Amino acid sequence: MHNDDQRVPVVAYARISADLTRDGHGVEDQHKVNDETATRVGAKIVHYYTDNDLSAAKAAVVRPDFEAMLKVLKTGRLPDGQAVRGAIVVADDRLVRRVGDYERFVDALTYEDGRVYADAKGLKDLYNEDVESMGLFGVVIAKAEVRKIKRRTRRSHRRRAELGIPVGGTRPFGWEDDRRTLRAEEAGRLAQAAREVIAGKSLHSILEKWRDEGVRTVHGNEWRSRSLKLALWNPRLCGWRRHNGDLVRDASGVPVVGQWEPLITPKEWMAIDALFSSRVGPNIRADGTITDYRTPSHLLTGILRCGKPKDDGQICNAPMRVSTRPDLSGGFVYQCPSRSMGGCGGSGRNGTKVDEYVTEAVLAKLEERKAPKEQVDSQWEGEEELERLTKKQRKMLRAWQEDEISDELFFPENRTMEARIKELRNERTQHALRVQRASAVTDDVRQKWCSGELDLAQKRALIREMLHAVIVLPVGGGGRRPFNPDLLVPKWIED
Repeated sequence: MHNDDQRVPVVAYARISADLTRDGHGVEDQHKVNDETATRVGAKIVHYYTDNDLSAAKAAVVRPDFEAMLKVLKTGRLPDGQAVRGAIVVADDRLVRRVGDYERFVDALTYEDGRVYADAKGLKDLYNEDVESMGLFGVVIAKAEVRKIKRRTRRSHRRRAELGIPVGGTRPFGWEDDRRTLRAEEAGRLAQAAREVIAGKSLHSILEKWRDEGVRTVHGNEWRSRSLKLALWNPRLCGWRRHNGDLVRDASGVPVVGQWEPLITPKEWMAIDALFSSRVGPNIRADGTITDYRTPSHLLTGILRCGKPKDDGQICNAPMRVSTRPDLSGGFVYQCPSRSMGGCGGSGRNGTKVDEYVTEAVLAKLEERKAPKEQVDSQWEGEEELERLTKKQRKMLRAWQEDEISDELFFPENRTMEARIKELRNERTQHALRVQRASAVTDDVRQKWCSGELDLAQKRALIREMLHAVIVLPVGGGGRRPFNPDLLVPKWIED
């Protein structure tokens, strides 16, 4: 039995990648093992660090307690002055999964001589190069295994998509839990809504009727304009499927038909796709200035992207939306939409603070780029080609819908035109933004911005020219945390 005064003060770390039950029992069990290890090796745990429901294998994931532990280990003291002379974990793979993180941990722990490190098997001497090398080797093996699992998962998802097999998760509105069989009442409503949209009826009028009739989403929530639009724009309605944003096609370019009952015909869904696609992106006014198709009421709607990693290692990347929060300063948050609305629902951030940070970053960038002032031709040379291709695509779509041309002819040709039209629209937008910036980016851009001389649409246009997006990384750890601008990652558009 060790006297407390003689025991080495250490910190304990616990982590689990997926806390499916949301009760924290996994990390609690790890800390119980850490307590037993500390007693066995003659150490005293003075602080517990915990990263629950956070992966150590993904570069985009920030583990707040891991980072805090590294700082404490390097200084050798907790913020309250308590000495720290080592660390205890259950196993190396709970601590790190990436070589860089392991090296940072070893550097912090061995910053001074005499530090202690132990796992459930006992003490390890990280000052010994052989032990450190074995630890690095284990991390490399673990990382290789994680990558292998990710590749298998991606191949599996792709293969299921090519075979038309439904994916797991919450059932889609209109289908039963097996995701294959139609649920009659919901399916009838969705099919009717699709045909009404094709006929020119607004989403707003359909929503009003659904609300009056008490129609709810599969999660029991009230339908919103965006959620209805996403439901109608989903190719599942006609038996097709998207994978990574594109329709899954066979070798000849024809979309693969899924193993579930469709609601509408492919030709009806293509009409919806053409309708909604025409509304995507910014709108160019007659004077050449840019506004969104429907200007949102907040500065960064659609510009912020959720950076929480998904199961396949890719980030969610859903555009974040605004939710009212009277209890917060500013009264609103930017929130990732729920799964039923195309997001993960897993991250949110104080809207006012995010606006302030991004505004300052953009203004600084604008002032940096203002000289020399660019002279831009107001005429865009690609207008004729874009108009020609758009007319050709519409004509071809009508011919296909009237069975005048075959699937084998239509789909490959339409796919090529879609790609070129998208490219041209982007070029047109960038040109118009350059024209607008040439007149708006002056020596007094900050004064114009802050005085209200620039309206919301103009501010958003300038932001869109400067930024591809702003990725909002997860805070982690649960509960409210102080606002951390380091978790906002601007993706700048280079000159």
